[in-house]
Amino acid sequence: MKRIPTAELLDSDAGTPEEVAASLADLQMINRRFGGRKTTQGLIERVAAATHADSLSLLEVAAGSGDVPRWTRDSLGSRGIRLQVTLLDRAASHVGNGGRSIVADALALPFRDESFDLVGCGLFAHHLSPDQLIRFVNQALRICRHAVLINDLIRNPLHLAIVYAGSPLYRSRLTRHDAPASVKQAYTTQEMHAMLRRTSAARVEIDRHYLFRMGVIAWKK
Repeated sequence: MKRIPTAELLDSDAGTPEEVAASLADLQMINRRFGGRKTTQGLIERVAAATHADSLSLLEVAAGSGDVPRWTRDSLGSRGIRLQVTLLDRAASHVGNGGRSIVADALALPFRDESFDLVGCGLFAHHLSPDQLIRFVNQALRICRHAVLINDLIRNPLHLAIVYAGSPLYRSRLTRHDAPASVKQAYTTQEMHAMLRRTSAARVEIDRHYLFRMGVIAWKK
């Protein structure tokens, strides 16, 4: 299945405020029911174990409503790991629901070197071209102390069929367009690994997770 870059409606806010809110709610449902939350939690737990850390700071890029990092923070707290979350998104309307947040460009992160322990993103990498993805990861490696975490979709024909079959679950017309578009332009794990080998990461770990999710750790040198 060939990758097909496709503009997504939520990226351009091509909808009413109500439609955008419904699409963000759809993303929360997808992450809750289809592996998004567990993938991010698992990645952070692996970094915590490798670094022997019981407290970590996370910058979540293209964070949207921030439901995944916030859920992960609460879940890890019950396991004795303190997670400090800062959300970054290009649109203030996406992150304007309390907590620490900033509006900025993911490809020009406005932070000093090693400002956070971790930089993460969920359902964002597939929006980027290969060159943009490499640029983003290098920026993220610059401002993190330990690792960059990527939680994203895996492109696969069966995955695309499942997304079309699930369209009755979506509240927003934006999601009905964007969900299949996301799968069509997602990367395979092999493509992701090849791109990340071109970054400044010391090493890269990629695992497959529930229902065509990939979890990536790009470790800082």
